[in-house]
Amino acid sequence: MGKINGCLKCLFIFFNILYAIIGCVMIFGTVKISIYSQQMSAVGSPSLGWLWVFNIGVLGISCLGIYAACSEKVLALKIFAGFMVVGMIIMLIIGIIVVVFRDKLKQNFDTASSEFVKPYLENEQLRGQFDGLQKAGQCCGLGSYSDWGDEIPESCGCRPSSMRSDPFGPAACKARPPGTSGPDYIYKQSCADLIFGWLNFFFKIIMAFFFGLAVTALFGLLVSLLMIHQVKRHDSDGRSSIPMKGY
Repeated sequence: MGKINGCLKCLFIFFNILYAIIGCVMIFGTVKISIYSQQMSAVGSPSLGWLWVFNIGVLGISCLGIYAACSEKVLALKIFAGFMVVGMIIMLIIGIIVVVFRDKLKQNFDTASSEFVKPYLENEQLRGQFDGLQKAGQCCGLGSYSDWGDEIPESCGCRPSSMRSDPFGPAACKARPPGTSGPDYIYKQSCADLIFGWLNFFFKIIMAFFFGLAVTALFGLLVSLLMIHQVKRHDSDGRSSIPMKGY
């Protein structure tokens, strides 16, 4: 009979195998990304060193957990528990950094002014791309229609027939402000709200990923501590049951 509860041991090994597979998939994805990263290195693409460390760490710690559970050695379980503490702290720090960065980015979008946007809109290539964004996203201006000054482009044009109270329907229209030229009706929504809505969706995925890993590390820590307790109790019971020799 093993030193650790059979169900607990199987569950522990199963989750470590699952994370080992995830680690292998992330390493494979990093290899694919590295190919494009080498091509983009000339324009200053970010290094993938930390991504390699993270992915290999996930795989290595998962393999350590599998070995610790199968061998039922206290030292291996203690090392695994130590990695769980460090991993939980790192995941929480990264998650908090992502939250702070998201809030700062939202603040920058909210304070975007016409003076900031105007130099970019004067560039013909960027202006054309922004026109395409306004048509596809049904929005007008980065912060508001005033980013275009007195001449509002046709890409801001909104058909009155698309006005709906449904918040999930097409963007609502409003009449063109007095003193400006362009389409009679323009979109109410600014492109900053639209862009940040997309970015916020990805931020939520990233936050859920890192906070989820932190919670998983906490459970891994608790289970490993329980397994250490079971191994020590089994060893102490075994030593106490050894009969003393009579002389």
